Amino acid sequence: MKEKFENDDEWINESLKQKPWHEIRSNDSWVIFKVMAEFVNGYETMAKIGPCISIFGSARTTPDNKYYQLADRIAEKITRAGYGIITGGGPGIMEAGNKGAAAGGGPSVGLNIELPFEQHFNPYIDHDKNVNFDYFFVRKVMFVKYSQGFVVMPGGFGTLDEMFEALTLIQTKKIAKFPIILVGKEYWTGLMDWIKDVLIDKFKNANPEDLNLIKLVDTEDEVVEVIDAFYKKYTLSPNF
Repeated sequence: MKEKFENDDEWINESLKQKPWHEIRSNDSWVIFKVMAEFVNGYETMAKIGPCISIFGSARTTPDNKYYQLADRIAEKITRAGYGIITGGGPGIMEAGNKGAAAGGGPSVGLNIELPFEQHFNPYIDHDKNVNFDYFFVRKVMFVKYSQGFVVMPGGFGTLDEMFEALTLIQTKKIAKFPIILVGKEYWTGLMDWIKDVLIDKFKNANPEDLNLIKLVDTEDEVVEVIDAFYKKYTLSPNF
């Protein structure tokens, strides 16, 4: 579809154009079947992977970037600890996550979504472990349902959306607790300070304990230590 348009702006404008009400009304009832198909395909694929850690981060991060290389090492170390890796399936940090999983000999999956720019499957995922989505909310369900923890590398709005989605679900007890690990103190410290000083301390819009599951680290060793310590502390174990 995108090939019909000369540039991304034209494609986005056409995609977002409001359709007539009668067209929306007549099409909505059929959308549920497409949503169901995405859920079924996602469940069937993810059930084969086993317990996983999700790695989030920017699609724009290049292989020469230190955070790409760090994500690669993190994913390899996580797989050697017995977990699989879930990424968004695209380039950048996502590619680094699947690449590291391949180096560690562990399973990994890519949950791809069609976007007007940036997103395409990276070459480090087996063809049968690529899952394509049209709907962000279905994709988010897959990330949360099959993850034993989230590793959040530097990223943009999509990365922030995924991180805060997980925090909200834990805060509201819609899902069980799991560790959320922010990698890169230079990147995340400002945000964490704002959450603590402004959102929590000044305006009382969250509880201090809501931050207990967030850990700020800089190395691959720290990531695995946080995951192992979490499951030991809560006397839980991944569902191997």
